[in-house]
Amino acid sequence: MIVRLEINSTKYSADLSQPNDIGIMLKDGGDNPNCFYAEYPTITPYVSGDFVGDISSGSPVNFKNVFFNPHGNGTHTECSGHIMDNGLTVGSLLKKYFFTAKLITLSPIEKSGDYIVGSDFDFNSLEGIEALIVRTLPNAADKLTKNYSGENPPYFDPSFLGKCNQNGIQHFLTDLPSVDKEVDGGKLSSHRSFWENIGDDRTRCTITELIYVPEKLRDGLYLVELQIMNLDLDASPSRPVLYTLSKIG
Repeated sequence: MIVRLEINSTKYSADLSQPNDIGIMLKDGGDNPNCFYAEYPTITPYVSGDFVGDISSGSPVNFKNVFFNPHGNGTHTECSGHIMDNGLTVGSLLKKYFFTAKLITLSPIEKSGDYIVGSDFDFNSLEGIEALIVRTLPNAADKLTKNYSGENPPYFDPSFLGKCNQNGIQHFLTDLPSVDKEVDGGKLSSHRSFWENIGDDRTRCTITELIYVPEKLRDGLYLVELQIMNLDLDASPSRPVLYTLSKIG
């Protein structure tokens, strides 16, 4: 299926039969990224009396329980209900699921022992863009299974998320475990900078963390589809999907 759209008077097309998944699959056990000391996911058969919900154990069906923490166990999308007592949950948040997007690649800069993604980016290039996707360097495949807990991983300067807010970015996606420092005394300054209402309604804006953007995807314009679990919670495991945009004419 080919869709056509327009960004700043330029027409583009996207082939929805050519998806690029940038979410990390949630798996049983330690073969997942982990942060904030969350327990690893477990996927176990439901057991009741003689019934064991596992085909390999002789059951006619697989019928399994899943335990996970959305924020700590992999790609997840969160709403402002993560840091605000506003009753918002991801399951009832979005009214559409496809958004114009720009992928950029940035290198964290060392500052006072931390690695920070700064604000040295031309935000004027985001006109007409709904979602910003930030791939950070280095971009090794260990991001698919890395344990970030206690490692003080890179994070964003709050001014960067503030400029996303000011420039109308509704959906922010990154491969870092959090836009904020692992231990910041509860300030959550970058989260707050992104969701702060400075004139426009930000209640349907989202932050997606722990994505993985493979090297084959070049920086530029995309269409992003946000696939989110219909969950009555501040965050949900998610599966963002990118579609390459091609100019028409």
